[in-house]
Parts: sequence; C-alpha cells; structure tokens
Amino acid sequence: MSYLEYTVKTTPSGWRKVLHLNWPLILLLSAVAGVGFLMLYSVAGGSLQPWAEPQMKRYGMGLAAMFVVAMVPIWLWRNLSVLAYLISLTLLVAVELFGAIGMGAQRWIDLGFMRLQPSELMKVALVMVLAAYYDWLPLRKTSSPIWVILPLLLILGPTALTLVQPDLGTALLLMTGGGLMMFLAGVHWAYFAVVLSAGAGTVWAVFESRGTPWQLLKDYQFRRIDTFLDPSTDPLGAGYHITQAKIAMGSGGWTGRGFMQGTQSRLNFLPEKHTDFIFNTLAEEFGFVGGISLLALYVLVLIFCIAAALQNRDRFSSLLTLGVGLTFFLYFAVNMSMVMGLAPVVGVPLPLVSYGGSAMLVLMIAFGLVQSAHIHRPR
Repeated sequence: MSYLEYTVKTTPSGWRKVLHLNWPLILLLSAVAGVGFLMLYSVAGGSLQPWAEPQMKRYGMGLAAMFVVAMVPIWLWRNLSVLAYLISLTLLVAVELFGAIGMGAQRWIDLGFMRLQPSELMKVALVMVLAAYYDWLPLRKTSSPIWVILPLLLILGPTALTLVQPDLGTALLLMTGGGLMMFLAGVHWAYFAVVLSAGAGTVWAVFESRGTPWQLLKDYQFRRIDTFLDPSTDPLGAGYHITQAKIAMGSGGWTGRGFMQGTQSRLNFLPEKHTDFIFNTLAEEFGFVGGISLLALYVLVLIFCIAAALQNRDRFSSLLTLGVGLTFFLYFAVNMSMVMGLAPVVGVPLPLVSYGGSAMLVLMIAFGLVQSAHIHRPR
C-alpha cells in the first residue's frame, strides 16, 4: 500500500473532519483577533467604524476560508504548490505593470471590493513550493550544490520583485522565511555562513552607495536607518514615528492608563495607530501586562504549530506547518522590534491585530493549510 493510499484510509471523512480540527489553535487565533478588534474600537474613539467592524467581517471571511482550505486533503495542496507559486509570481509582475499606488509605493492590485497585496500571497506560496520541493528531493541531495540553486532562485525572484515596489520589509521577510525553510529542510550550515558573509558585504555596499549614482536604497529608506540609529536627530521629521511610539509605550507603565485612555493615540500623536503601531496603543492602555499577554498568545500559537509539525509523519506537512509558524513568528517579531526601536521601521503589520485585509486573509489561509495537514495526517 502506498503512503497516499494509507493516508486516505486512515484519515477522517465528511463532517468528521470538523471534529479533528485543531480547535485550541483556532481559539488562540480568535483570541489574538479579538485583541485587534478591541484596540481598533479604542483608537476610533469608542466606535466600530471605520476600523473595528470591517476587521471583524474580514476575520469572519478569513475563518471561513481557513475551514474550506482545511477540508481539502493536504496531498492536493502539495500538488498545487507550484501553481500557487506561479500565480503569486504572476501577480507580483502584474503589480509592476498596473498596480495601485498608495503612500508612495506600488504594492496592490485593485479588485474593486478590496486591494490585494500579492507579496502577502507569495509568503505562503513560497513556503508551499519549498516544502513540496524538499518533500520531492531525496535527503542525500539536500545539500548538493546543484540542488541548492533552484530554491535560491525560487526565493530571490519574488524578493527582487517585492524590493522594486519598493517594500523592503516584505522583501526581507521573504528572504528570511525562505532561508529558514532551507535550514529546516537540512541544507548544510556552510551555505548560510556564506550568505551571512555576503549579507555583511551588502550592508557595507549599501552604506557606501549613499549619495552616489548607483545608490542601492531609496532616500526614505536611508532616513529610516538614520532614524533607527538616532531618532533624536530629527524628532519632528523622520524620527517622529518612533519617538512618539516610545512615549506611548513608556507612558503605559506596568498596567496602562486604562481602556480608551491613551493620550498618544486619542490625541493623534501616535501615527499609524491602527496599523503598524497598534502595539504601542495596546501598551499605552494596558501597559506591560497587556503587551506581554499578547506576546504570550503569539508564542502559544507558535508552540501549537511546532507541536502539529512534530505529529505529522510526512515531510511536506511537517515543513509546511513549520514554515507557516515561522512566517507568523517573523510577522510579530519584526513588528514588535520595529515599534520598540529595536529594528528600523519597515512597515510590517502586527498579525491579526493591525487593520488590513490582505495580510489577515493570507494568514488565515496559511493556518488552513496547517489544519489540513493536522486533519489528514495518518492515524
């Protein structure tokens, strides 16, 4: 009996699949989203409009999408991995041709009812195609140079297209996520040593290129780096965001000022209070206790993903589940580091909490894949 036949015979069918969903994970995701609804209600001055109610509807759509994805056998998603990657890559090219422009960047495709950000889709598609590739590739060939080239191309292609938009934050997430997938698959550490050395050289080249005709970053990206190194150099300009974010976090203390009592957000000193800097609003109103509680929820989601990966018996499902968990980790780790001044401001949303459609929908689809692997694993 083949592995596929064994899987089909030993996994639940019909409505029994619903009983085999990872319900604790769903409850954790709902709890995180609930924190987002609460904070969006607060920053709107105690109103469901214009952010909380649309976010609730989007989460409902995302939850429905997760259930649909979960019901589809995981082997079918493995077979569709290459197609998902090619579609996402095509959409990234389409963004360059006729994408919608917002806040100085061309990152979206206007579908009428929503603006789709293809780079968000690519985060999941890249995890899928790399998991399928290493599931197909024999273990003894994992670190062979010729078999390392293809996954590198799969990572660098969308990274370059995303960097051109420009979207440095997402490009870094794609590159880091892809590299971690290769590491989890068993690629030898020497390759990563070479990449890290090349990265250090690239950082040097970026700083050396400033002010030259071959400048590697946009001027606003260099300003973000300057602001990260010393926000006080321009407290009313490029350093305004992070300065106000730190004031909001510091004023929250241990237990916060109270729900809807945050002065930084209520008086509009805190910029992007409903998207990138929503964690600072939470920290100001609920203090250290509120911030660490949200972080604990995120860590629990990550632990459940790792536990689910360990329970899976096939390589694709394990790598896919770990890849989704790592993508989720990179989201909240980069955002929290950014708003606390530990990393440059790169515009990465706080998962399931920041206001936005594409990121939430894609994350829920990704967790649908985790659920599919969980449901359809052999028992």
